[in-house]
Amino acid sequence: MSDIKLFQFEANRVTELPGTAVQVERSLQLMFEANLEALLGVRFLASEHSTGPVHGGRIDTLGVDEDNSPVIIEYKRSVNENVINQGLFYLDWLLDHRKEFQWLVMERLGQDVANTVDWSAPRLLCIAGDFTRYDEHAVKQIARNIELIRYRRFGETLLMMELVHAPKTAKVASTKTEVKASDNPEQANEIGADPYLSQRMSYRLSQSSSGLRDIYDAVHQFVVGLGDDVQVKELKLYTAFKRLKNFVCMEIYPQSRTVTLFLKLDPNQMDLEEGFTRDVRNVGHFGTGDLQVTLKSMVDFEKAQPLLRQAYELG
Repeated sequence: MSDIKLFQFEANRVTELPGTAVQVERSLQLMFEANLEALLGVRFLASEHSTGPVHGGRIDTLGVDEDNSPVIIEYKRSVNENVINQGLFYLDWLLDHRKEFQWLVMERLGQDVANTVDWSAPRLLCIAGDFTRYDEHAVKQIARNIELIRYRRFGETLLMMELVHAPKTAKVASTKTEVKASDNPEQANEIGADPYLSQRMSYRLSQSSSGLRDIYDAVHQFVVGLGDDVQVKELKLYTAFKRLKNFVCMEIYPQSRTVTLFLKLDPNQMDLEEGFTRDVRNVGHFGTGDLQVTLKSMVDFEKAQPLLRQAYELG
C-alpha cells in the first residue's frame, strides 16, 4: 500500500486529507481519457476499442504518446484482476494489427502523425488504486515497456499519481539497416524508404568525435542520475528522458559539433542567451520541449545543469 499522505495547512492547524483509492470506475476512466495529454503526455485515440470477435476483448484506452509510440492503458478494477497479463495480450494484438491502429491515428490526428507512428517501443500503462507485490515483481521479469501507475483521490478536486514501476531504458528495435561509420557515406541517399536515415541517432553517434560523445554521455549520466524515476527512451531520431512525460529530448550533430537539448521549460521564464538557449515554440524540431539548449563544450554542459534539474522537477 502507498504511504503517501497529504496535509492541509490552515490557520496554524494541520489537517490530513483522507486519500481514497476506490476501484477504477467508468467515470474515472472517462476523466483520464478527457485529460490524457495533461496527465500522461498521451493523445487520446479510442475508448473500449474492440479487438474483434476472434480475440473477444476490449482495450480500455488507446493513445499515442509524445514520441508517436502506441500506448495501451488498462485500468485495474478489482484487487484480483490480472491487468498486466491482459495488457500484454492486447500489446501482442496491437503489433499484429498495425494498419488498423494507424488508420485510427489518421482519423483522429491526421495523416502526418499516422505516417510517423514509432513501433519500436509500444507502451502498456496499468493504472490502479494499488498494486500487489506480485504485480511489481512480475513486471520486473518481463522485457516489455510496462508502467504501473498508482492513483489516490483527495477530496473532490485533487488527484495524485505515483509511478510505481517503469522500465529504466526502452531501446529501439529497428527493422531497417543501420548506417555505420565504416559504411559508404552515400548509402544514406540510396535508401529512399527512410528519408531520415542519415539523421538517425545511431548514425550521428557513430560519426561524432570522442569529445562530442563525451558531452553526450555526460548529459545522459547527469539526467539519469536526477532520480530513480527517470526513464530513457532511445528513439531513431533523438533520445528522450521522461518521468510520466518527457522532460528532456537530446540530439547530437557531428557536422556542427553540437549536442542539442529540448527542455520542457517556458522560454518566457528564461533569460535567453544567444548561441546557448533559444525559444523554439514556433520552430519545427524532433522531440518535445520549447526551450532549445545548445552544448558545444563541457563548460556549456555545466551551465545547462540547473536547467536540466528544473526540467526534471517540473516534469
